[in-house]
Amino acid sequence: MKKFLLAILSLGTATFAQAQCTELFFSEYVEGSSHSKALEIYNPTSSPIQLSEYRLIRFSNGASLPVDSIDLVGTLPAHSVWVVVNGQATPDANGAFCDPALIAMADQVGPANYAVGTAVMYMNGDDAIALVRIAPRAFVDIFGKIGEDPGTAWTDVFPYTSAQGTWWTNDHTLIRKPSVTGGVTVNPSAFNVTAEWDSLPENTWTNLGQHVSVCGNTGVNEGLQNAASIAVYPNPSNGTFVIKATSPMNKVEIYNILGELVYSETAVTSDNKLVDLSAQPAGIYIVQVLLANGKSSVSKISVQ
Repeated sequence: MKKFLLAILSLGTATFAQAQCTELFFSEYVEGSSHSKALEIYNPTSSPIQLSEYRLIRFSNGASLPVDSIDLVGTLPAHSVWVVVNGQATPDANGAFCDPALIAMADQVGPANYAVGTAVMYMNGDDAIALVRIAPRAFVDIFGKIGEDPGTAWTDVFPYTSAQGTWWTNDHTLIRKPSVTGGVTVNPSAFNVTAEWDSLPENTWTNLGQHVSVCGNTGVNEGLQNAASIAVYPNPSNGTFVIKATSPMNKVEIYNILGELVYSETAVTSDNKLVDLSAQPAGIYIVQVLLANGKSSVSKISVQ
């Protein structure tokens, strides 16, 4: 891991049930100041995964039943990551907002205003977060302990609640250890965060968008064997840009950071496509390309 990581040995035996490089799992957790919150999801498999089959759920303040949820969008290539960020770009009634620099790193942005039912990305250190496969419904990863209110945060000393130890899940960035090969699929009897996570200081995002894993490493916009190779240029763009692929494209879809489809074209049949988004507002857009050979890729374009 990077030299900034504060690796701390586990103080107990993990009781987590895990798969082995076969299913999505959380790879980074950002609990920053104000509304600067993010979750990174890693695909450890050798194939692309359709994110529309998955949902993020928040169990806030010790709730045993889901309080908030949002569905994921897009396709996540093999050994790549998907970054979901709080969408509160402008200050709320209390003056709190998400850092624009963090929003710019997003592949998907959550709702921009707090509303019970969709406020997953307003977690504050004492909320359990789950990544769920929609059908058949199943937990693929759980961060925290569902049904437990730890106080301010989960800590590094048993019983891992705020009664003892150092806060880990509040005012920190956490990165999944490289040795982790799957998510927590059964609600743990106790959440020892140090068993699978390394800690970084608050508002540290230098590792976001990449993950080091024994399942296969990745970087920003970097897929491996089953991912298509595309270039999007110029980037940033004034709204008109070119998508260049290594082989003919079959489909191009472009989403805004709220996950809304703003452009779609099928049967492109060319490896070179000119796109005009000049009618869209400035911001970050997600470009998803499916090639005729079945490979896919996801990239970002900044429209100014």
